[in-house]
Amino acid sequence: MTTSSHLDYDYDFVPPPDAPVFTPTMEEFKDSLAYFEKIRVIGEQYGICKIKPPDEWQPPFAVDVDKLKFTPRIQRLNELEAHTRIKLNFLDQVAKFWELQGSSLKIPIVEKRALDLFTLKKYVNKEGGLEFVNAEKRWGKVAAELGFNPLNSTKIGNLLKTHYERILYPLDVFEKEEGKKIKDEINIEEEISPKKEEGGRKGRMGGGRMQQHVEDDSKSFSKELARLQFFGAGPKSGMPDNKSMKEKTRGVKLNFEYDPLAKYMCQNCGKGDAEEQMLLCDGCDDSYHTFCLMPPLAEIPQGDWRCPKCVLAEVSKPMEAFGFEQAQKEYTLQSFGEMADQFKSDYFNMPVHLIPMSLVEREYWRILDNIDEDVMVEYGADLHTMDHGSGFPTLGSKHLSPDDLVYADSEWNLNNLPVVPNSILKQIDMDISGMKVPWLYVGMCFSTFCWHVEDHWTPSINFLHWGEPKTWYGIPAKYAEKAEAVMRESAKELFQSQPDLLHHIVTTMNPNVLQAHGVPVYRMDQYAGEFIITFPRGYHAGFNHGYNLAEAVNFAPPDWLAIGRKCVEHYSLMRRFCVFCHDELVCKMATHPESLTLQVAAICYKDMLTMVETEKVHRRALLEGGIKEAEREAFELLPEDERQCAICKTTCFISALTTINGRDDQEIVCLRHFSRMDVDPSNLILRYRYTLDELATLLQGLKVRAESYETWTSKVRAALEAKGEDRMEFVDLKKMYTEARDHKYPESELLEALQLTVEEADK
Repeated sequence: MTTSSHLDYDYDFVPPPDAPVFTPTMEEFKDSLAYFEKIRVIGEQYGICKIKPPDEWQPPFAVDVDKLKFTPRIQRLNELEAHTRIKLNFLDQVAKFWELQGSSLKIPIVEKRALDLFTLKKYVNKEGGLEFVNAEKRWGKVAAELGFNPLNSTKIGNLLKTHYERILYPLDVFEKEEGKKIKDEINIEEEISPKKEEGGRKGRMGGGRMQQHVEDDSKSFSKELARLQFFGAGPKSGMPDNKSMKEKTRGVKLNFEYDPLAKYMCQNCGKGDAEEQMLLCDGCDDSYHTFCLMPPLAEIPQGDWRCPKCVLAEVSKPMEAFGFEQAQKEYTLQSFGEMADQFKSDYFNMPVHLIPMSLVEREYWRILDNIDEDVMVEYGADLHTMDHGSGFPTLGSKHLSPDDLVYADSEWNLNNLPVVPNSILKQIDMDISGMKVPWLYVGMCFSTFCWHVEDHWTPSINFLHWGEPKTWYGIPAKYAEKAEAVMRESAKELFQSQPDLLHHIVTTMNPNVLQAHGVPVYRMDQYAGEFIITFPRGYHAGFNHGYNLAEAVNFAPPDWLAIGRKCVEHYSLMRRFCVFCHDELVCKMATHPESLTLQVAAICYKDMLTMVETEKVHRRALLEGGIKEAEREAFELLPEDERQCAICKTTCFISALTTINGRDDQEIVCLRHFSRMDVDPSNLILRYRYTLDELATLLQGLKVRAESYETWTSKVRAALEAKGEDRMEFVDLKKMYTEARDHKYPESELLEALQLTVEEADK
């Protein structure tokens, strides 16, 4: 691609304001989670922030460069941007419409750029449709709306009129006519169909039905499925009887009691005359006169031709869920780097090190916003460090030098951060790849990470080991729902076919669009040797400026626990699967409170208290609702898919409802859905992991651990201040000192004083 075609005009992307940068001292840098707590109040107002480590903190790169091989993902840039993808999907639909009728679509070039047919159709509809625009001579206004030169609007308007009438109007007429036919068919079907039986379909839950919110459910169905649901399946039978055969002959191929010449009759007028103007569909063999079609065809098409029914079936097929495909080629770090550098220097037509970052950023958003820019890049994303090795040295690394050992032990080593003493993720037994175990990312110019929040709304940390910078964009957590609403509203066409689109991390949107709708966005450039932190529920996205390698992982400070519970509640509303079970994590922590730090124990107590109070309310509702049966269930021993709520997909642990004497693969539901279930309570049984008394005991253990430090400090203070006969025995003082060490009480002046006293007495 020549640079003159894509760099010859200024694209008006306005970079958002910068997020904050923090520069800790070596002393502050020692305790990672304490430092996050210190900067959190400022950082979470931006969604992202940068941490520049002290100059002397420079970890070596530990990946075996020769051994690392990976297959990247392919990213077609203009398919990533939501609005551009909608336009490309529409173009696919128009192209398919013409291709099925024996013609190929050539997109017109107007004023040196490809005509945006989607936006043209949108503005013509906005002005009242083709007939109205023609009658009121509004083509000049449409041209101006599309951004063409107002001084030349009459000439361009006439061009647009010609293109619209030639390419889009036949599709408009076709959709209108077929829509009318479908409506008529539905009306006839409603008249002849018997009324639907009272009471819905019987489900697996004891022969009853779940009264779910219909409007929620319908979102996940396509129009075709919705129609099938409405009319239900037809009677299961063998051969149709004569009466039904006579009533339904259109589109049905029968070999007997059927006129063999009928298929050569026009499906619209029912006549078989004017044979030279009769078209035979290459899809279903139905016949149509060229002059009976809407719109009529002026001549017989040269290639294959499909009838209106076949075209409709093809054009109205739902779009496939969008995702990245894997490249065919496997790369080493060296071969990927050579390809990446070659691409960037060829694209910008200058040496890699001379290309300004501002130009790359502006060009990136220009490509994403253009339907006629077909730029394809590759991204080595989500490479498991368990398979490829971490960029940080670990205690298992070969040939560790004493200097390397410092970094292998460092809390800022991303292999260690998720499992430092105060981290909640430390309590999860399984190694969740990408969340508790880091992932590597090998980037090239324009390779992209799309808008997303982290799983379970945990914060994340990204370290750029080496190479060219990354540009990040972040949205503060308090604007997360507004950002989602703006994306859904401005890209309705995508979300209709894929409601959970944002969970798949394959869609981005120009920050300027979000800002224009009142969503604050901040940006940050990350250079080699720097950390980027994303805060809980902070949407973030970005791209790479060139060949680089980064590593990222999630972590969970104690104050995340309350946010994590809110996230699971949100997931259940969205019917999204959990990565791990929040309640199980909390109960696991409560079963060994002595191993928790004081801060974690206190926060865990609060979170568990919320959980237990909610559970009491739900179990009381079951009793009052007439559920008498209960049995213990070790949910943690069940396969994941057998402990997911059939309604909201949440992973159950504390309790669940199911039917009595159900099968092993019986569906279960959360207790909170009981009030909306139309099921006989006598058929239901409560499965529970703990009794309420057992939960109270677990809570008490957390409380004792959380308060142990306060109890200890008051005892030590009294002992050290005691005079004369009130003074404590040496054995008791030593016990208190041992307790502090065993329970990992925090360093304090009081502990120092106790230590000195014990050491003095021990001499």
